Amino acid sequence: MVQISRKVSESGVFQNFITIVILLTAVLVGVETYPVMIQKYGDLLHALDKIILAIFVLEIVIKLIAKWPKPQLFFNDAWNIFDFAIVAAAFLPIDAQYVTVLRLLRLLRVLRLVRALPQLRILVTALLKSIPSMFYVGIFLFLLFYIYAVAAVFLFSHNDPIHFRDLPQALISLFRAVTLEDWTDLMYIQTYGCDGYGYDGKEHLCTQPQAFPVLSPLFFISFVMMGTMIVLNLFIGVIMNGMDEAKEEMEAEGMASDDTPTPQDEWKKLEKEMKDLEHRIGSIRKAMAIQNAREEERKALGR
Repeated sequence: MVQISRKVSESGVFQNFITIVILLTAVLVGVETYPVMIQKYGDLLHALDKIILAIFVLEIVIKLIAKWPKPQLFFNDAWNIFDFAIVAAAFLPIDAQYVTVLRLLRLLRVLRLVRALPQLRILVTALLKSIPSMFYVGIFLFLLFYIYAVAAVFLFSHNDPIHFRDLPQALISLFRAVTLEDWTDLMYIQTYGCDGYGYDGKEHLCTQPQAFPVLSPLFFISFVMMGTMIVLNLFIGVIMNGMDEAKEEMEAEGMASDDTPTPQDEWKKLEKEMKDLEHRIGSIRKAMAIQNAREEERKALGR
């Protein structure tokens, strides 16, 4: 039973079948967003969901049996824990009134594609490995936002009270700028003054117009360059470094799995050792026969 479970769990056909089932899960979850489909095919969708859940449970059981007599080794792999948690979530005691929560938990099954597709797994692993470095890049980005936001409030709050009246609003406006969403409008309001650009229909808010024809372009262009070009490249560099580490880990895991001998490999190795041993025994017998013949000749000559 254990050997069969190991063969099944390591089979490429089995892995492809599970991937197809996960894709089917994604399709079913999407179909359930249409009330008309639920009204017409609700029973069928419910039955398919039960079948898919049974397949996932069977997969977990097979993988646990494959690790016998130490099934706890199954949980040494973080991805196995992830799969187990998603399947176990389906058995939580959730009442009918929390059907939305149940649907969201079923939606998590689609995330199993990350495990099924190696390239996606590399991306997710790279993102997880990049989190510590991204944290420090995020601190640098926050400092950049904070400095520019404080400066923007001091410089532009009277001219542009809609976008820079206080620090929180300035941070939101700068976030808009760093996403390149109409950031030039923010710049032109400060360049020409609120009475000359951007406050059409809101003239009552433009009480203290003031134009910054030189300072405004310098301020916003430098911020956009810093926020989008430099910091974005820092994030990309951190993620690429994480991808390199993730690829190295996966290659190491592959080599480790390849180095793990199968029963067939051990049998072939044992057969080869036995043949070598038989050859050595034959050589030793020949040497002993020659030595005995020489001793007999010496004895015959001595007589």
